[in-house]
Amino acid sequence: MSRTPPRQTTRQPLADQVHGALLGQLVDGRRKPDEVLNLVYLAREFGVSQTPVREALARLESTGLVIREAHKGYRVAPLFSMDDLRKFMDARLVLEPALAYEAALRVTPEFLDRLSETIEHLEAGAHLPGSPPVTSFLRADEQFHAAIAHQADNPFLEDAWGSFGGQAQRFRLYARTSSTAPTTTAAEHRAILDALTRRDAEGASSAIRVHIENARIRALQDRQAVAAED
Repeated sequence: MSRTPPRQTTRQPLADQVHGALLGQLVDGRRKPDEVLNLVYLAREFGVSQTPVREALARLESTGLVIREAHKGYRVAPLFSMDDLRKFMDARLVLEPALAYEAALRVTPEFLDRLSETIEHLEAGAHLPGSPPVTSFLRADEQFHAAIAHQADNPFLEDAWGSFGGQAQRFRLYARTSSTAPTTTAAEHRAILDALTRRDAEGASSAIRVHIENARIRALQDRQAVAAED
């Protein structure tokens, strides 16, 4: 007796839809630092029950983009202080050169293709009229660094890098000058890719260190600009 195969559906779960919408609002600056995220109001805004909203907020909490306080609920994460930003970038400087070094010892054609694809997305965005989409930039940049963390083939180091993910987006969310410039970031990523292509572990480690040091300078400039405007 034959059985009818289960029906396939491409409908996106409500929690995923709400998560995507909220993430877009955070990245686009429509949700401001420290803004309260009320479950009732958000459910009404998106036309859903509170359950998918709660699930979406929990996922965003794990990235550091929103925070949850006991008896108060969720709110948008505050801006990094200058001191927090310096410490965050110092942590990246400790971890990511080691990841790049290990990844260079395990290079595969598929890995290089993946990195190249993310750089192409950054370069394509740089040539769009007006400001490039911030969400695309953040996604491509994160995918580049995530691929290196995974290729290092050390789950403990990869987990440590994963804890940086949301914080890395958080410090860039409210940038108002150049820290999200795709042209600069793409060039720095390409220098890292070139070293990895040569399987030059020391060169890859050095190139990603330069990239993070430059990103720190840009991020601190952005934070100072925000402070001056507020």
